[in-house]
Amino acid sequence: MKPTYAFLTGAALMACSLTTFAQTNGGKNPISKPLVSHIYTADPSAHVFNGKIYIYPSHDIDATNVKEDDEGGHFAMRDYHVLSMDKIGGPVKDHGVALDLNDVPWAGRQLWAPDATYKNGTYYLYFPAKDKQDIFRIGVATSKSPTGPFKAEPEPIKGSYSIDPTVFQDTDGKFYLYFGGIWGGQLQRWNNNQYDPKGALKPKDEVAYLPRVARLSDDMKSFAEPVREVQILDENGKPFLEKENDKRFFEAAWLHKYNGKYYFSYSTGDTHNLCYAIGDNPYGPFTYKGIVLKPVLGWTNHHSIVQVGKKWYLFYHDVQLSGKTHLRNVKVTELTHNPDGTIKTIDAYK
Repeated sequence: MKPTYAFLTGAALMACSLTTFAQTNGGKNPISKPLVSHIYTADPSAHVFNGKIYIYPSHDIDATNVKEDDEGGHFAMRDYHVLSMDKIGGPVKDHGVALDLNDVPWAGRQLWAPDATYKNGTYYLYFPAKDKQDIFRIGVATSKSPTGPFKAEPEPIKGSYSIDPTVFQDTDGKFYLYFGGIWGGQLQRWNNNQYDPKGALKPKDEVAYLPRVARLSDDMKSFAEPVREVQILDENGKPFLEKENDKRFFEAAWLHKYNGKYYFSYSTGDTHNLCYAIGDNPYGPFTYKGIVLKPVLGWTNHHSIVQVGKKWYLFYHDVQLSGKTHLRNVKVTELTHNPDGTIKTIDAYK
């Protein structure tokens, strides 16, 4: 068990970091502080279990001799840590390694953004990793504790592929797994759930790639149905084209429910927005409504949205501590639903 960590390790280091950050961000100041600074963390999936906040992030490392490219090879993460806190703004505890790449029998490399849920006394950690053939699959690991350690299943979920799994429990008790990401996430290599190693990105005037969803079976370790596409439509009911890359799906799916409506949020990737769309059931279709979070410092933008007490919060990341795209730090700020159900757009910097 590791000790609780405050923001950074000293006043001088904090001042230096914030000064450098302000200089690289046009003089603007961040609205939130990194939750931890002793390790680099990203892609925070936050949940409330038994009244306590648990965060399941990626664990960024400074991999040597790994070239930065569009395939994301420089995101060479090898394990997961679980963070927890009793309340927003309170001390954050790092519970140490919850799952290591070496303990996943089928995985070859790159433990990317995970998510977690709870059912009948067991916690389930869903995670993407490249298998021995360098194809991204989604695995599941279990624990009796929300902080792990988690034990991985010997094989990935049958029929799973690509990256960024997020699990949603509806009010009727059913669980759904959303996933997918283009470019390094390999979604462009999958058509009708069949893998094509030569699958290429679409031309700008074609309909954009769509995220995927499947309801989970009772054992939480397999799909109860074939994987299907999640429709994201504009206000006129038309799908986005690939050239509409400030609105179309790229990666980082998340689903939350508010006032009976389903909110599907996601990253636009190369335009760096976090956007959202609203629908009437967990399968969609979802109608685009706007931006949750404007671009942050660093290339990636990835998040989760969770209710804590009577308030809602956005967990996200930027690169305040390092200034490097592959070495990120997770943060949290309050999120507001407007009276009409839309979300107030957040700018991470004052």
